Amino acid sequence: MDILYRASVLGDADAICRHRAAMFTDMGGPLDAIDAMSGPFRQWLLPRLTDGRYFGVTAEADGMDVGHAGAMVIDWPPGPRLPVSSRRGYIFNVHVEQAFRRRGIARTLMQHLEIMLKERDVTFAALHASDLGRPLYDDLGWTSGGELIKALV
Repeated sequence: MDILYRASVLGDADAICRHRAAMFTDMGGPLDAIDAMSGPFRQWLLPRLTDGRYFGVTAEADGMDVGHAGAMVIDWPPGPRLPVSSRRGYIFNVHVEQAFRRRGIARTLMQHLEIMLKERDVTFAALHASDLGRPLYDDLGWTSGGELIKALV
């Protein structure tokens, strides 16, 4: 079965939302919170997918969406890791349907997304890796930056 990789478009919004929910489900996220996130994420996604602030790569097999990876270019202050730029890429929503895993799809999605970031003159990118995804990111040369997070609720 051949896999087609293409830039995501507005018509992929439903699939992107489905992949995001499945990604968090696979990570063991609470289903009630994932359900609560779905509508607000879709509302957030649509204008950004329309104007290009959110961009991504979709993997298709026989016309069916089987994987997705998305990114944004975000405003970020210069610092020791990126001393002369105020832009960084942020990659998220990387997910491949379970039946299509272990075929190199996530790796190829990431490679395409890195090209898309470079085309936007992004020289530094970040992501948050799940335990499932960490071996892939390690293999692709991603390193831990020691970021800590805290919900300020």
